Amino acid sequence: METSALQDIKQRYRIVGRDEKLDLALNTALQVASTDLSVLIQGESGVGKEIIPRIIHDASLRRTGRYIAINCGSIPEGTIDSELFGHEKGSYTGAIDEREGYFGAADGGTLFLDEIGELPITTQARLLRVLETGEYIRVGSDTPSKTNVRIVAATNVDLPAAIRDGRFREDLYYRLCTINIQMPPLRDRGIDSVLLFKMFAMETARKYRIPESVRLTEEAEKVVMAYKWPGNVRQLRNVVEQISILERGSVRITPQVLERYGITAGGGESFAMARIGKAGSEGGRHDWENQIKFLLNAVMQLRSEVEQLKNVAFGSQDDKPIHQPTLQLESKSLVPHYESPDLTDTRVPTMHIPDYDDAEDVTEEETLNIEEMEKRMIVRALQKSHNRRKVAAQLLGISERTLYRKINDYGIEE
Repeated sequence: METSALQDIKQRYRIVGRDEKLDLALNTALQVASTDLSVLIQGESGVGKEIIPRIIHDASLRRTGRYIAINCGSIPEGTIDSELFGHEKGSYTGAIDEREGYFGAADGGTLFLDEIGELPITTQARLLRVLETGEYIRVGSDTPSKTNVRIVAATNVDLPAAIRDGRFREDLYYRLCTINIQMPPLRDRGIDSVLLFKMFAMETARKYRIPESVRLTEEAEKVVMAYKWPGNVRQLRNVVEQISILERGSVRITPQVLERYGITAGGGESFAMARIGKAGSEGGRHDWENQIKFLLNAVMQLRSEVEQLKNVAFGSQDDKPIHQPTLQLESKSLVPHYESPDLTDTRVPTMHIPDYDDAEDVTEEETLNIEEMEKRMIVRALQKSHNRRKVAAQLLGISERTLYRKINDYGIEE
């Protein structure tokens, strides 16, 4: 049974759901709010992690101070230290004035660092110092500054795996993870997906002055609960808005209508698992697996294009169809092996990656320039997204920071 405090929180922040794991996350946020302990929120993209730090701040003694939310993955690596810690005038080209930085601006309040797993290693060291001593140094300065700020961080990255890969500091992880809050994925919340569907439908109807909000039939409700929702609550909201606008003449939404929008019973599982892995206990997983998937798809596409060009230029032997080889990731393969559903999904075009020992058997025609292929795919994604980097990164299955770095590395002009 929900407590009155939990009910008040849900009403105030318009949180819909009866799931026990969701209630546990909200209760933990309320319990820890009165302290200054650092909090790490883990969960898949789109589950609503951003509401937890807001609840913590508003229920704390710091509620009269500033609340600043930062997406660490959207700030270029070259400027993130300046953004977070500030800089002195003339400390680098373009620093025409001094900058306070978010740690200075949030003094006495709360700083929410979203996508903490995307922080560069050097910035992680600076952050660790702030957590341990309350001191930081502006870029271009040698004088420490003091700040009294509470840190709440969030990630969909598997930080223990990132630690093993050398991408995240272990000491910083334990400093951040004093209190760990897990946000459950929508696919594990049962009836909550139907309740959210109804709420989003009513909101959309009010926003766009639609006479009557769409409603799910009993069969359609079962489909919504059985679907895996890889994009979680964010995806559900987008689907409801699309249906509300495009199906105004069909107030009763059936499974057939949902299918037109890609929502089917049991659908979405492969992408959800590839994107994040096991939910809840493992938090999130880094996008390394998605980068592998992206590279394999790109290699396969380029290989197919090369074969097609050869057949156009020289003709195919005996008019045989182009062979589509299958992926075999062995212990000595060039790509690490993962026990992950996305690498065995039959819908993903795959190819054989030769072992190091087999390198002598690879012909010149089969040798592919991976960097050129990757550059080509990035250019295509930028063109398709009209140079919107966030959208392009989503199309490629990599983080926005990774895309920004690769654009610079390859000298791609947008």
